Amino acid sequence: MENYLLQAIELSRKSVEIGGFPVGVILVKDGVVISEGLSNGKNNKDATSHAEIEAIRSASLKLNTRDLFGCEVYSSMEPCLMCFSAFYWAKIKKIVYAVGKDKLSKQHYDGLHSLEEINSKNNRKIEIIQIKKLENEALQVIKNWEECIK
Repeated sequence: MENYLLQAIELSRKSVEIGGFPVGVILVKDGVVISEGLSNGKNNKDATSHAEIEAIRSASLKLNTRDLFGCEVYSSMEPCLMCFSAFYWAKIKKIVYAVGKDKLSKQHYDGLHSLEEINSKNNRKIEIIQIKKLENEALQVIKNWEECIK
């Protein structure tokens, strides 16, 4: 799991380099990376162009299905509500992330929602795991990005 999460953190650096938001995501199925996503909504002028959504779109095209059952998500940052909902509709089974929203400024998330609370009320639960061991590494990318946009 940590190796995949490190790949997602590296993608968050790449996202920043192209002028995007500091989030990187990979989707894995049966131990194989199926797709990647960068958060580039500003450049794409698309509010839905989050790294998670890009990874879902890419995986769906590659696998020729909207049903991504069995896929796992590795994200440098805890998903927002939109992305979590997209994971639910895509039938993602597991989300692994590094930085939780409690470590970030309010500019990164709207609202006080809790993914765990929402997930507990869903008919199908998604396994949600935070790997705090890699939190500081992912958080450094975000802090560097925040310094650049000041």
